[in-house]
Amino acid sequence: MAKRRVIIMGAAGRDFHNFNVYFRENKEYEVVAFTAAQIPNIEGRLYPPELAGPMYPKGISIHPEAEISDLVRRKNVDHVIFSYSDISHQELMEKGSLAMSAGANFGFLSPDQTSLQSKVPVIAVCAVRTGCGKSQTSRKVATLLQQMGKRGVAIRHPMPYGDLRKQIVQRFASYADLDQHNCTIEEREEYEPYLDRGHIVYAGIDYEKILREAEKEADVIIWDGGNNDFPFIKPNQLITVVDPLRAGHELRYFPGMINFVSADVIVINKSVEASYEQLQTIQNNIKKYNPDAQVIRGRSVVTLETEEDLRGKKVLAIEDGPSITHGEMSFGAGTVAAQQHGAELVDPRPYAIGSIKEAFYKYPQIGNCLPALGYYPEQLKDLEKSINATPCDVVLVASPIDIRRVIKIKRPAIRVNYELEEDGHPTLEEILKKD
Repeated sequence: MAKRRVIIMGAAGRDFHNFNVYFRENKEYEVVAFTAAQIPNIEGRLYPPELAGPMYPKGISIHPEAEISDLVRRKNVDHVIFSYSDISHQELMEKGSLAMSAGANFGFLSPDQTSLQSKVPVIAVCAVRTGCGKSQTSRKVATLLQQMGKRGVAIRHPMPYGDLRKQIVQRFASYADLDQHNCTIEEREEYEPYLDRGHIVYAGIDYEKILREAEKEADVIIWDGGNNDFPFIKPNQLITVVDPLRAGHELRYFPGMINFVSADVIVINKSVEASYEQLQTIQNNIKKYNPDAQVIRGRSVVTLETEEDLRGKKVLAIEDGPSITHGEMSFGAGTVAAQQHGAELVDPRPYAIGSIKEAFYKYPQIGNCLPALGYYPEQLKDLEKSINATPCDVVLVASPIDIRRVIKIKRPAIRVNYELEEDGHPTLEEILKKD
């Protein structure tokens, strides 16, 4: 019987994992292409033979997602498998309709089909959208485990934006490791906060190999999800973070709703900033779709690294890039810090340069703040130029990393920190000690 021909629609993460665990050695299928979206400059590459395996001695080409209809027809494709995250159900089915109208079936692989089994306990931290507070929740879990005398090792959702052959298994224990692997700002944002607290992080492309390496030095694996994707590793406990400032999104975005319905613990972050109506929407949806979940109310506590009087000063807020781009937020912790300290936010849009300027056109919901984007060296230069071109008294750096390490900011710059604190009971500590 002829092999069924497959295209995997992705964004350099879930797509590669789905291929590795389901298609790589599956003789019933032939993956004829990947497509790429969301992240700039990840198409036009090759999924290399070293990763693709013996069935694919020439590797697999990666194309822009915009070519999907043509690729289906030209390559006589039977199935298109959607394999990335943080996309509205509406947009998801628009893409499915394009694939089906070109003649292919359109579908997904479930958590059971793609989750690896660990030899040690796994706590997974996921979210319903990008920017809910997943990373700060993961960091708190790692710290609590450390205080309990357990070795927690984080495995982070993939961000393979460089040479794929060099990113099969990555281990980060120091800043030197970040430099060695030529990490982008987006990668550093996820890894550095763990390193600051003395934790080890694994990431890469082949998560079977990554998991087996992490197990050697872990009492507990912490799966730190990306966007709103579900875990690559079967969890003993799934913690899902929701954002009441985007109440209702927990039911409207793929695959975040899977995390919402499957969660053992739901953390309602930013609950202090949310309105009564927003919190009620979240609570009603929990009652309807996951009434057995334990619910934690949390808040993202924003602080400055130094005591500074910002009253009346003009400040530029630099925010976490993914959260305010495809996460569709209009502001972040930098904006909150500026408002709390009586500062005046400067609009950076008239001064944005190159790819940063393009980001404002692509994501018009962004407010008076600058997304910390640095997926490739040229974009990092655009970011530096955009910051230094914006007239202000102070720059508030609210990216999860200290970007002063990788770019030169000509004006006084203060780092903004934000950590999860729980209100009431249960707390994460109580839940972890109980389980």
